[in-house]
Amino acid sequence: MLGREQAGPGEDAALEHSGQHPSLEPQLLCPECGSPRLYRDGLRYLNDSVAVQRWLCRKCGYRFSEKGPEEPSGPIKEKSDWSLKGENHTHRDRQVCVALARGAKNLDAAETRTVAGTSLEPNADIKGIIAKYLSYLEREGHAKDITYPRILRTLWKRGANLHDPESVKQTIACQPWKDGYKLLAVYAYDAFCAMEKMTWQKPKYRQEDAIVFVPDEKELDQLIAACRSRRMSTFLQCLKETYADPGEILGLKWIDFHENILTINAPVKRHLPGQATISNKLVSMLNALPRKSERIFPTSYPMMRQCFVPVRNRAATRLQNPRLRAITFKSYRHWGGTMLAHYTNGNVMTVKKALRHRSVLSTMKYIGMLQFKDDDFEVATATTVEEIKQLAQAGFQKFDELNGMHIFRKPKRFSG
Repeated sequence: MLGREQAGPGEDAALEHSGQHPSLEPQLLCPECGSPRLYRDGLRYLNDSVAVQRWLCRKCGYRFSEKGPEEPSGPIKEKSDWSLKGENHTHRDRQVCVALARGAKNLDAAETRTVAGTSLEPNADIKGIIAKYLSYLEREGHAKDITYPRILRTLWKRGANLHDPESVKQTIACQPWKDGYKLLAVYAYDAFCAMEKMTWQKPKYRQEDAIVFVPDEKELDQLIAACRSRRMSTFLQCLKETYADPGEILGLKWIDFHENILTINAPVKRHLPGQATISNKLVSMLNALPRKSERIFPTSYPMMRQCFVPVRNRAATRLQNPRLRAITFKSYRHWGGTMLAHYTNGNVMTVKKALRHRSVLSTMKYIGMLQFKDDDFEVATATTVEEIKQLAQAGFQKFDELNGMHIFRKPKRFSG
């Protein structure tokens, strides 16, 4: 039992906020750090709709769940090969854990939505519509992505009648989204209209041109150091060293990891597959992870982001650096592209190869984006042909020449 003698100061009050009572809960320990300081963190659902309690460790931030009725009792870590409810299931009865100061919020009641000022009960056919839509996207060769179905479901939840194009256009126009995301919603509904043999006049939205936020390398390292979970810190280190999209890192399998090479065989967004050489530090971090699944990171993107946001906010508060709150998973790739563009003097093909772009147009946005400090380079000089050859073999590039002396430099990032 989680007795009062085991709880820290203020622990009983925290448990009462989370809907628990210290004298009624069985003793559970975090599989990651062994701490008994746990919070309820919603439910997971099996195929037979059996609900299993999820837990959140206050000490290390690790999430785990109890086993189902057909499995031995006790706490276990999350695994990706469990049969959970997929994209085709609605989540009207999901319990969501919100801020402890406000208490837990139970969403067991059925959803309602408003269309033209009338409150309606949820349409049971939405599950069948989404399933049919997913099948259509697969037949038509669309990328294996849940973005379109998620947008379609969001439009429906916010009051759009999917079989009325004018209703959908009005719903899209009322959303506080950027024009780029509204354009994505138009593409998603256009595919739905093609599936249903409907015609509609698409609204005109244009993708905005914006300068992405690029953090400093030390800020990225600060976030990695702030992680209490080995899985999260290893995930961020992979993003930093490979310049990969977060979806590509989540798709990595253990067979893609060999010695100090990571092979990306599941590229996203029409990227090219490729390989990346990683440091000994990252090799050690990967080897420290449990190998209980085929994938290195057996989780989903929303779950990783849900765990990352508290880490980012905690680090920003502790270090008094609000820039950390603007860092996302993709910021690691943006930093890598701009850094390579600067260190290679705007060599487009080098940046294109490192980021695995199919089109040079995607690479051009990284050229001339940032200027780095001069002390980020290692400088050397040469006066003879032999010295020039040695510096060239070491990766130095000629920067200037003064009074017969050749000046070379090499980014410290790539220094051996």
